[in-house]
Amino acid sequence: MKKLTAIFAIAMLGLASCGQKSETKEGNQEAAAATTETGNFGSKIDETGAIGMDSLVAMMSTAKGEISGVKVTGKVAECCQTKGCWMNIDKGDGSGMRVTFKDYGFFVPKSSGGKTAVFTGKAYMDTTSVDDLRHYAQDEGLSEAEINKITEPKIELSFEADGVIIK
Repeated sequence: MKKLTAIFAIAMLGLASCGQKSETKEGNQEAAAATTETGNFGSKIDETGAIGMDSLVAMMSTAKGEISGVKVTGKVAECCQTKGCWMNIDKGDGSGMRVTFKDYGFFVPKSSGGKTAVFTGKAYMDTTSVDDLRHYAQDEGLSEAEINKITEPKIELSFEADGVIIK
């Protein structure tokens, strides 16, 4: 009987702890991005020396590989509406550059679309798989029909940011 009571007590304790919210780094970063509209996210940076998207595109056209330590400014065309875990920056030619955040270590506000961003890190050419493109489309809130139209991988300019300022 004592064994049965002990097992019951342990089971109840386990069930009670299921509803508690854990404090993870990811959860804290997401909460911080959700409570503010602008500011610094990730590594603290300033705007000094930032180049425009047109300059970055020109640099990448002659680069052999990635460009590290570059600071760029541009308009956020869209942002992940699930967590704020990526943003697309308008390249000025109707296309965008996906910006992700180093080690998935921080997020930006989901309301960043239309705002100006300054970010630092590395630019590189990347092939985005169909699965990833569909995932990003789902994060954007596109319809199932629009998502199913994605059938080819995409080679595109990408960026991994260490730090971001949303203005």
